[in-house]
Amino acid sequence: MAIVAVTNKIPTEGLEALRAEHEVRAWEHDECISRAECLQLIAGADAVVTLLTEKVDDEFLDAAGPQLRVVANVAVGYNNIDVPACEARGVVATNTPKVLTETTADTAFGLMLMVTRRFGEGERIIRSRTPWQWGMFYLLGMGLQDKTIGIVGMGQIGAAMARRAVAFGMQVVYADEVDAPAELLAGLAARRVSLDELFATADVVSLHCPYLPSTHHLVDAARLAQMKPTAYLVNTSRGPVVDEDALVEALRAGQLAGAGLDVFEKEPQVHEGLLELENVVLLPHLGSATVETRAAMASLAADNVLAVLRGDAPITPVTH
Repeated sequence: MAIVAVTNKIPTEGLEALRAEHEVRAWEHDECISRAECLQLIAGADAVVTLLTEKVDDEFLDAAGPQLRVVANVAVGYNNIDVPACEARGVVATNTPKVLTETTADTAFGLMLMVTRRFGEGERIIRSRTPWQWGMFYLLGMGLQDKTIGIVGMGQIGAAMARRAVAFGMQVVYADEVDAPAELLAGLAARRVSLDELFATADVVSLHCPYLPSTHHLVDAARLAQMKPTAYLVNTSRGPVVDEDALVEALRAGQLAGAGLDVFEKEPQVHEGLLELENVVLLPHLGSATVETRAAMASLAADNVLAVLRGDAPITPVTH
């Protein structure tokens, strides 16, 4: 029987699957585990289940010990894991793709509706008890029909967002390093364009790329300056893909019409400038936050651990 450490609370579906075969040490407090507590918890573990809040680096791997075989991240993104460091030690790293695709695309689409139709502003007016009355020109937003959405990163989530946009009568362009697979593009009539063309022509730019050194501050002052003043930015990928200082300045200057953000550059901190702007919708990283999706993520992470500990290939490994 192996030892499996779980560094933060996860749904019971994942824990029960692990406990059926192995000894489990699980952090079960509501508050997130501290770094010192995390390093203590994982000492001597054969497998570790992590969340994106844990940094898996040399210190982490040293603390676990040489018997560690697998680190299973309960997230599709894995920028918190030093994958080369894991590979150098023979530790398998895994993530949880596909099971959160639809839920995250729902979040991105919800952000797009909220910011383009100014629903956030309207709700704040009601809750603040500010006097208001219906008017022909009151809180006018932008309709989505016949507009163009630009998808940055046409993977599973990007394609799911595009499908929703097409259902609302939007045209789709996308930017990616390679042509997206035909099965992802089915029914989308999507065109692959350069980042320059996408930012210059899209009415909504939706970010779905992974966070890598090459995508750090992909959306910087120069990119934002390319956008139409009537266009909107939506980010449900990772916060550091956007230079938040530049975004605040661009929004203040009217270089774009608004932004919908589920992730932040220095999460959980939020740029003070964003908090001051009415044309920004802010969510506390709710992209995959449904009961069903989080349970599926925990189960997939557990299945990855169990497969590796049995000597089988991981289900969803990550490589660099």
